[in-house]
Amino acid sequence: MRQMQDSEMRHLWQVANEMADVARAAILPFFRGAALGTENKQSGGFDPVTLADRAAEQAMRDVLARARPEDGILGEEFGHDAGSSGLTWVLDPIDGTRGFISGTPTWGVLIALSNADGPFLGIIDQPYIGERFRGGGGEARMEGPQGTQDLRTRATGDLSEALLFTTFPEVGTPEERAGFERVAEAVKLTRYGMDCYAYALLAAGQVDLVIEAGLNAYDIQAPIAVIEAAGGVVTDWQGRPVHNGGQVLAAGNAELHRAAMAKLNSA
Repeated sequence: MRQMQDSEMRHLWQVANEMADVARAAILPFFRGAALGTENKQSGGFDPVTLADRAAEQAMRDVLARARPEDGILGEEFGHDAGSSGLTWVLDPIDGTRGFISGTPTWGVLIALSNADGPFLGIIDQPYIGERFRGGGGEARMEGPQGTQDLRTRATGDLSEALLFTTFPEVGTPEERAGFERVAEAVKLTRYGMDCYAYALLAAGQVDLVIEAGLNAYDIQAPIAVIEAAGGVVTDWQGRPVHNGGQVLAAGNAELHRAAMAKLNSA
């Protein structure tokens, strides 16, 4: 991809932040309210969607229709619209809808911008707490109620000292769960069910690993951009690019990533 000018990157960040702002405004009136309008998208399980999901994605699409009509869009709720610019905005209006309908503040708005090589700009936004994690184009920072701070992943290289987040056993096959448990047995602490907020905490240097399975592109592209900008590594379980989803291994640094990947594949 050609090198972007600073002015172009500033414009892209302006658009991304505007989308995060309108998504916040669309979602917050529904959170912890009685009129969520929850529906199940999965006939053989539970994959919820709410009125807030749809309202937020539509609000973000409206921003792009005005500000970046030439770009493509891949959104969880309204699908893929091909663009002509070679750039695609990848949107998950509420990542962690189960948490959203339960009232926990671990869900978030995911916004990524990708080219043929994958995501290079990303936002993980938690509207209720008021935290926004941004990564890409030379930026890696979090803005929140206590001000702005740089994002930097931890240097922990030893699995025995690592803190791990996951949504297992909710996701994954029995074989995938066995791989995850090999890592979980080796780390200091494992915590469950944090949705996209786990990736934000990894980028902020609070935890060391996130291991997932069964993800879609819109679940992982924003976290990839944020974590890589903060110094971390995000791949599939074999060390390959994971822009299109699937099994995800996110680590604060390359040494810990190698150690976790070896455990995942040691069977």
